[in-house]
Amino acid sequence: MLILTSLFFILGFVTWLNGPLIPFFELACELSSSQAYFVTFAFYIAYFVMAIPSSKVIENIGYKNGISFGLITIAFGAFMFYPAAETRTFYLFLIALFIMGTGLAILQTAANPYVVVIGPRESAAARISVLGIANKLAGFIAPLVLTALVLSNMQDYTAEKIAALDSVAKSAALDTLALQLQTPYIYMGAVILVLALLVKFSPLPEIDLDEGGNVAHMSIFKQIQNAFQFPQLVLGVITLMLYLSAEVLAGDSIGGLGKQLGVYGEDGNFYLKLTSFTMTAMVIGYILGITLIPKYVSQVQALKVSGILGLILVLLIVTISPALLVQLPGIPALPLVIILVALMGLSNALCWPAIWPMALQDLGGYTKIGSAILIMGIIGGAIFPLIYGALVENINAANLANNAASTAKSGNQIAYLILIPTYLMIIFYAFKGHKYRSWSRK
Repeated sequence: MLILTSLFFILGFVTWLNGPLIPFFELACELSSSQAYFVTFAFYIAYFVMAIPSSKVIENIGYKNGISFGLITIAFGAFMFYPAAETRTFYLFLIALFIMGTGLAILQTAANPYVVVIGPRESAAARISVLGIANKLAGFIAPLVLTALVLSNMQDYTAEKIAALDSVAKSAALDTLALQLQTPYIYMGAVILVLALLVKFSPLPEIDLDEGGNVAHMSIFKQIQNAFQFPQLVLGVITLMLYLSAEVLAGDSIGGLGKQLGVYGEDGNFYLKLTSFTMTAMVIGYILGITLIPKYVSQVQALKVSGILGLILVLLIVTISPALLVQLPGIPALPLVIILVALMGLSNALCWPAIWPMALQDLGGYTKIGSAILIMGIIGGAIFPLIYGALVENINAANLANNAASTAKSGNQIAYLILIPTYLMIIFYAFKGHKYRSWSRK
């Protein structure tokens, strides 16, 4: 658990840097709002594309070596940020993010089954919650570190100041801004390489989830075909895909919403730190999970509450006025809608820990391929931010064309409507979907 917790801290640190990178690339690479969300697309599409190959890699080299290989791949992606920043080429940044996502797909496919099988299944959600705290604690720290070390001078690079420069000065300023990413990503890659070596020589045991050899002899395509005979897995993948859309948007879109609502603070970059608010809410949720599951609340009950709370929050987010402010101690006055988006982190926190053991239950030797298929569900984090970004652009353009008042709800706010199906599916899976063991009605 100590080793796995360290791994999930690294996983969270790498993942939740995407939030502040979206508005950063929008400025540095001169992108539209929808183009900037290709940051999340490139990162999360790797999970879908590489999940099944990851399963094959792990089958050949084992779970422990798979974790080391995943970490090495992440480090390589981090090193790719150096030439991408040198040339300020958005496509190179996207390739680097895809490589990092590939490494994380391997890491997730190898590490998640450990958490489920190293203890009682009914307490698996609590164990995953421990890892979730490490993951989201890293998610809290990552935007603050990136903002402090790289983006602290963003007030010198506002869109207005950049637009006032001539073409030569503008290009030079944006080049300087992009180069600020080189050093932290080189250091991060080096740290992850060291961790890969530590895992390689650690006492982490190898696990065999197909002790009878009933699955290993099958082709990967036959394994996939047979795995889809388990309704709890298929419905779990759909639920996980939709849930990821909520988790990613709650963490990665809150900065764009804050920027649109003018949450700049005294240093001019407070909106870049808002991802940390969502991560704080998720950490609180994980702590509740560790405390309550399974002693007081089952993981099924936790998923029910998560789905209902998420649905209520989305309905509030899209209906309340953006002019309604809340003053919290030590920070600038924030629109209430920002607080509600952050609170989605609380409703999302226990979804991943609950869905995984429920979806993998009774899979036996198909647990490994089932884990890989579940990882493919992370594609929700790739697709939905693009849809969200396109909706934001279209609604904001319509508001501008209609001379909407400044207090009108922006596309950044209304576009959260796409999360209603997410929470409805989570509610269905918690109440009924996870119980199915056959596609037959008998």
